[in-house]
Amino acid sequence: QVQLVESGGGLVQPGGSLRLSCAASGSIFRINVMGWYRQAPGKQRELVAVISSGGRTNYADSVKGRFTISRDNAKNTVYVQMNSLKPEETAVYYCYVVDSSGTVRWGQGTQVSVSS
Repeated sequence: QVQLVESGGGLVQPGGSLRLSCAASGSIFRINVMGWYRQAPGKQRELVAVISSGGRTNYADSVKGRFTISRDNAKNTVYVQMNSLKPEETAVYYCYVVDSSGTVRWGQGTQVSVSS
C-alpha cells in the first residue's frame, strides 16, 4: 500500500512563508512526476507546481518567482517552498505522484491559511 504523507501546512500572515513536504512510502514503482495542486473553497483544484524525475519544473503563472518546488529522490519526497503568500492562496494543498506505470496517487491534503 502506498501512502503520501504531507506536512508543513498552517496559518501564516500575508507575505509570510511556508514549506510543504510530501513523503511517499510503501510499494511504489519508480516515481516520475511529483507535484502540488491546491483547492480553495468553492473553486476547482488547480496546479501549483510540478517537477519531473530529472528536475524539470513547471509552475502556475500566479506563483512563479515566489514558490519553489524541489524533490529528494532518495527519500521519495517533494517539497514546495512558498514565499510572499497571499490571502487568496488559502486552500487545501495536495501533493501527487505519478509512477513509472502511470499510476497517479494523491496525498490527503494539508490546509494552508493566509490571514492577518
